[in-house]
Amino acid sequence: MTTTIEPAAQVITNPGHGESFTAHMISMDWNELDGWSEPVLGPLENLSIHPAMIGLHYGQVAFEGLKAHRRTDGTVGTWRSRDHALRFQRSCARLAIPELPVETFVSVIDRLIEADQGQLSDDPAHSIYIRPMIFGTDTSLMLRPSRTYRFLLMAFVAGGFFGDNTSTVSVHVSHDYVRAFPGGTGNVKIAGNYAPSFVAQREAEALGCQQVVWLDALERTYIEEMGGMNMFLVRGSGADAQVITPQLTGTLLPGVTRNSLLALAERLGYRTGEERISLEQWRRECAEGTVTEVFACGTAAVVTPVGLVRDRDGDWTVGDGTAGPVTRALRTALTDLHHGLAADPDGWLHIGS
Repeated sequence: MTTTIEPAAQVITNPGHGESFTAHMISMDWNELDGWSEPVLGPLENLSIHPAMIGLHYGQVAFEGLKAHRRTDGTVGTWRSRDHALRFQRSCARLAIPELPVETFVSVIDRLIEADQGQLSDDPAHSIYIRPMIFGTDTSLMLRPSRTYRFLLMAFVAGGFFGDNTSTVSVHVSHDYVRAFPGGTGNVKIAGNYAPSFVAQREAEALGCQQVVWLDALERTYIEEMGGMNMFLVRGSGADAQVITPQLTGTLLPGVTRNSLLALAERLGYRTGEERISLEQWRRECAEGTVTEVFACGTAAVVTPVGLVRDRDGDWTVGDGTAGPVTRALRTALTDLHHGLAADPDGWLHIGS
């Protein structure tokens, strides 16, 4: 095992999102004869690849995204790393990539966090976003799965995905493009799912919106996801509120944050449900006042309230256009767990050895 640790890097105090990388990365290789190599911890550095690398041409690339948070006692915990490991395995299997063992996935993340946690400030709005990825490395333009692979683990210090506050975002319903289709790859996390969404995202931004709402591919009727995030609607208010989310149909990514929030909503006494929700039903229930809040969730966005929906058939406001009490309560419940401020009966926050 080779370990190279550079002098401690400075705390990152103004991270933004996606570009304030930590000092180290971990790499491993796989081939058909030897299986996985030992993980190597070293400085974050550029790669040297052949221009005919299979992963570059044919998209044999899977990845994950998860976060580590500083707790009030000063330790850093990783959020549901085992669940992300299992989803990473499902993504790899879908692309005919060898699966990384769960224990290996968890241990290499622990090792990277141990090396780089000093760059995370005490600001509770900051976290370490962890990016595991794997790609086919064969030098070949034959249309086939690679026979060799490289696993990389890197991280960056993150602020808020939509800034460092919880103000609402505006969303645009896309009728011209879809994110995923039955039998495709919408329920796994692979590189090929994301580039095709950029054109719709640009259209949303041109309309003054921060994100896209995707409809189902077959009927263009049912809401599915928001950008790269899961969606939730809140019906009613107070103790009688119901928290619902689009049903997993094989075209939606089963988000770890989505799963967490369904459990937390029940702990807070809200009724929960998973439904196929049409665009027109969403519009009508907002107009009637039945749907009082809408929010999106994900590793990067945490819990982000939606205030305005722009659609070709007319725009509408959700509730009074501000973050509602259920959204705020769920966000607080989740972030309290992240930072060790609440009991964690399921052991979701993993503290490395």
